[in-house]
Amino acid sequence: MYDTSTHSLNGGITSWPHRAQSWLDARGKGAWIAAMVLGFIFVWPVGLALLAYMIWSKRMFNRSACHNRRLSHAPWNSNTSGNTAFDAYRDETIRRLEDEQGAFEAFLKRLRDAKDKQQFDAFMDERVKSNAAERASEDAKDAGKDSGKDFAAY
Repeated sequence: MYDTSTHSLNGGITSWPHRAQSWLDARGKGAWIAAMVLGFIFVWPVGLALLAYMIWSKRMFNRSACHNRRLSHAPWNSNTSGNTAFDAYRDETIRRLEDEQGAFEAFLKRLRDAKDKQQFDAFMDERVKSNAAERASEDAKDAGKDSGKDFAAY
């Protein structure tokens, strides 16, 4: 059986825009964009009205209030949990993980530098060999020309 005592006239048909706005705000900017695209697809004036509302209310360019509210209540943003032993453990673990991350990033940098040096050394060795081969072929050509001149002189 449907109970109408919990639904007042104030929460009826006139409150659906506010409820829709709250629902879209709870889901973020992507929900607003999806609603606008669907509005353009099915009834273009609705999509146009949503686009105008998003631009006018600056929802298109700013984070929604709900998104900011969720970030401010995130558990990792709070400074204390109320338990000093846990807070000390958490702070020590975070510090240790940050140190490990820094050491790992330094290791990756050394690894990249070593690989770059190896590739550069291989390039230089290849260049030296190709230059030596070019010089040898030029010397052989020059030697052939010189020996031909000497032979013709005899």
